[in-house]
Amino acid sequence: MSRMLALRLWPAERWLRVPAGTRLQDALFPQGVEFPCGGHGTCRGCRVKVLQGVLPPGEEERSLLTADELAQGWRLACRHAIAGDLELELAQWEMEVLSDQSTFTFTPRAGLGAAIDLGTTTLAAQLLDLKTGTVLASTMALNGQARHGSDIMSRVEYAVRGGQKELERLIRQQLGKMVEELLSESSAAAGQRRIDRPATDELTRVMIVGNTVMHHLFCGVSVAPLAGYPFQPRQPGRFQFSPADLDWNLPRETVVEFLPCLGGFVGADILAGIVATGLHESREWVALMDLGTNGEVVVGNRERLLCTSTAAGPAFEGARIAMGMRAATGAISGVQVRNGALACHVLGGGAPRGLCGSGLVDAVAAGLDLRRILPNGRMMPDAPLPLAGTVSLLPADVRELQLAKGAIATGLRVLAARFGLEPGGLRRLHLAGAFGNYINRTSAQRIGLLRLPADRIVPAGNSALLGAKRSLFEDTARWDVIRNRVEVIALNEEPAFEEIYAEEMQFPAQ
Repeated sequence: MSRMLALRLWPAERWLRVPAGTRLQDALFPQGVEFPCGGHGTCRGCRVKVLQGVLPPGEEERSLLTADELAQGWRLACRHAIAGDLELELAQWEMEVLSDQSTFTFTPRAGLGAAIDLGTTTLAAQLLDLKTGTVLASTMALNGQARHGSDIMSRVEYAVRGGQKELERLIRQQLGKMVEELLSESSAAAGQRRIDRPATDELTRVMIVGNTVMHHLFCGVSVAPLAGYPFQPRQPGRFQFSPADLDWNLPRETVVEFLPCLGGFVGADILAGIVATGLHESREWVALMDLGTNGEVVVGNRERLLCTSTAAGPAFEGARIAMGMRAATGAISGVQVRNGALACHVLGGGAPRGLCGSGLVDAVAAGLDLRRILPNGRMMPDAPLPLAGTVSLLPADVRELQLAKGAIATGLRVLAARFGLEPGGLRRLHLAGAFGNYINRTSAQRIGLLRLPADRIVPAGNSALLGAKRSLFEDTARWDVIRNRVEVIALNEEPAFEEIYAEEMQFPAQ
């Protein structure tokens, strides 16, 4: 039995117990750390600083990190296994997908600004110097509303039963504390590095984006209209608040703004994604896809944009799968066919405990290649497909994935058809969000989720947070102009919806 070691992570103060010999990459990935180059030691994205313990530097680190960085204890997480107790500071506490390190052009402003991506599950926030665009501090947290339901509709149900005020209180209080933490962290970092803070260091703007339900629950708008057909928001527009309105301990001149939603279940996060990826400025036909329980799709160019929300279900997150789980230690996150057999990658390197979303897509793609799964989704024989250890893929799991991928693919196909296009006619497809950045694009093509060449599929990272950051430097009235150019399409009102959905539930023959 492997000896268990202590792994302590800063700045979020997490303590883990991991088996000796575990790859650091496998231990950190479930905690939200991204490895941009795939863990091949060719980038600097997974930097960690050794506070306690020993990680001897290798050749790749000597070529990518400066002598000063190495002397300070910085290492590349992807190059090491855990041989003893460790205490680490993470250069990116949460994956770049959540924190976003993108650069963009902007018109400088005075003061500081905070951008927040208010997700159903995860909150991500950054503090910027509005004169230079420099990110001064980043933080993330799990949405505290989750104690009243992990998904959107369970929150809506709780709110309708009388819990809306409690949900509003929770999220306002949590975001207020996060902004205070950003300011405190920035001040502390400036002192430690002996660098100058901006000449005007008062927080002037806080910009928030999120889906329609999060918008309503922060802004104090009843979610009752979102609980039943036609699922239309009551007040989807921009909302401005003062710190006093929210009971936030910030300069009273600070303007807090929640950017506008596009409609029903297409929120301000998708509008931010449009701006971040430049869909509204593109001469070519392009698309944005955010994979999740409600998979949003946008298609168009600078002349016209169409968007829709699909009831994809939670299969991509490992839910409703017999042995499904989130991307955590013990999850099968990747499956490949090697010499006619299945080879699985398990997060943490130990015994497999379940199957997360990316592993599910890989497993079905592998089953199709081995002809254990037919194009109609039937398993041959009609029995579970063993993956690794005690984890198997069940016929019901394949059906759940069919429902999810069918909904997403239908949304993309319906919107593209409005422009006289097939999905393969799109010049680019931006995949937003964490799952969109983890999914194996080859496997996604194999199951028919993405029907266009892999070189046209572009991971977009946290496009919602990037859009919120860009809004700090702009007159947000401009966002209303962009929003008015986007037409929301209700898939269930599309005459050929059921026929297309039935077709898209099928897997490609090869």
